[in-house]
Amino acid sequence: MDLSLEEKNKYQAELLRNRLAKRYKHLRKWAKRVGTDAYRLYDRDIPEIPLLIDLYGSAVSGALYERPYEKDPAEEELWLEAMKQVIAETLELPLDQIFIKQRRRLRQRDEGAVQYQKIDAKAIIRQVHEGGLIFQVNLSDYLDTGLFLDHRKTRSLAREQAKGRRVLNLFCYTGSFSVYAAQGGALQVDSVDLSNTYLDWARINHSLNNIQCQNVDVEAFTSEPYQPHKNLLIRADALRFLREAVKTHITWDLIILDPPTFSNSKKMSEVLDIRRDYKELVELCISLLSKDGILLFSTNARSFRFESEYFHQHYPQISIKDITKATADEDFRDRKVRQCFILSK
Repeated sequence: MDLSLEEKNKYQAELLRNRLAKRYKHLRKWAKRVGTDAYRLYDRDIPEIPLLIDLYGSAVSGALYERPYEKDPAEEELWLEAMKQVIAETLELPLDQIFIKQRRRLRQRDEGAVQYQKIDAKAIIRQVHEGGLIFQVNLSDYLDTGLFLDHRKTRSLAREQAKGRRVLNLFCYTGSFSVYAAQGGALQVDSVDLSNTYLDWARINHSLNNIQCQNVDVEAFTSEPYQPHKNLLIRADALRFLREAVKTHITWDLIILDPPTFSNSKKMSEVLDIRRDYKELVELCISLLSKDGILLFSTNARSFRFESEYFHQHYPQISIKDITKATADEDFRDRKVRQCFILSK
């Protein structure tokens, strides 16, 4: 016998409740142990419930993925309200602290371009803790909150490698890698992004952790690139920045390269497609590494293949290590969300 809409919603709500309760019981103990209050609880674990649920302190930011079939909007709204109620009850949070955004199915060329698009104007701002540091997140305005949770261990690795080194963080977004590197004792951290919005956000994240930083334009930076014990925020197209840096023979000891999959910003001179352009980006970074320099490269592009044999052939002095599994934290175990590599001289 077919179930009614109300019965279906109730059944799926209980499925979600059981799964979420199990994950929360396990992960909150782990999170307390490692010192974070921001982590992933659920990511489409049950096919009929295509939700992503991330906990950020005392609030949830999540997404409803577009279903592969048509569903009545009114029915979908009733279903989502039932799921939000279960999330609030299971995590013992107020219902008004559960923020679920719509994530439509993306075509390949849309990836990375849409994640930064503003979808609301509520500006639900919170602060979360990770690795002894504080970061500002926006739970309402964008699909992404300003802190990529799957890079928690990668950020920690960057902090370990940064001591006494000069660091370049490309496509720095909200500067979380930069804050980790500076807190880890980097001599200087240069953060590059084309967005004033995200550079302002990066400044806030530095300030929250009592780390001094300053904005400089590209021209001023290239005329005086080395300013020890200063952390610089540089507004620039990352690809053009790298090409200019090669001409001026600037080098860094640690370069962090975590680009969007795709970007067609009007501010950029070229369209970026990481599957097509990653070789040029990586090669430019290799040419800017100091004698014992390290490049940390990652991407969340689907069906991406890093051609190690190409780089072994053209750059025999470079060693390459796939650290994807090693940098997958407990809340992302067995989830293929991104790939990560270390290239070192």
